[in-house]
Amino acid sequence: MATDVRTTIKDRVAVLTVSNPERRNAMNLELSQKLVAAVEAAVADEGVGAIVVTGEDPAFCAGGDLAELATADPATLRAVYSGFLTIADCPLPTIAAVNGAAVGAGLNLALAADLRLAGPRAKFDARFLQLGLHPGGGYTWMAQRVLGPQGAAAVTLFGEAVDAAEAERIGLVYRVADDVVAAAVEMAARAAAANRELAVTTKATMRLTAGMTSQRDAVDVEVRAQAESVRSDDFKERLAALQKRISSSR
Repeated sequence: MATDVRTTIKDRVAVLTVSNPERRNAMNLELSQKLVAAVEAAVADEGVGAIVVTGEDPAFCAGGDLAELATADPATLRAVYSGFLTIADCPLPTIAAVNGAAVGAGLNLALAADLRLAGPRAKFDARFLQLGLHPGGGYTWMAQRVLGPQGAAAVTLFGEAVDAAEAERIGLVYRVADDVVAAAVEMAARAAAANRELAVTTKATMRLTAGMTSQRDAVDVEVRAQAESVRSDDFKERLAALQKRISSSR
């Protein structure tokens, strides 16, 4: 069975399905490069406004390919990282639809998205230390950003593997959904329905202001971007449509 990343587009949402069935979608060099290409193609497509990444059932991603990792040098490791880093660096809104086990590099892939939804069979397991591996690919930064120092320590240092319900409780995922891909597409479609440039700019602003310690600094960033959006044709058209709906409902 071929290693692949399949792309389907619905409601301006590109659904990228990582598929390495014989290895439960383990992230090897081939799959990583195909994921990079799929993300780049989605970003280049003006008809795509958001991305959902998921795995070939029954797994999300069972980690890195241990056979490749056994002989990996820093350059090879960075090549493996490139798959989930292209999700982390994606300018479009991204959702990870975690349909099964997300282990090691698979947890990195989930953490790289802006938001995570979990299916009933989802499981999150760092497992780096248990395998004798140091975390990589920015995992420690992502885990602490999402879970905080104590939650990240529990999962990383103390080997806490969590199911979907526990992941929701500790904030690792936003929500649990029975049909996680459908739920992710429905949610992503709301972002994709916005003006594409505006969504990209807003996501970039959120990343910038997340590191700020002053609300006034954030205001200075936002006021310029908001003023520009007020002058846009898209805003004027949407405002006129809203005013027309309000008038017709009176």
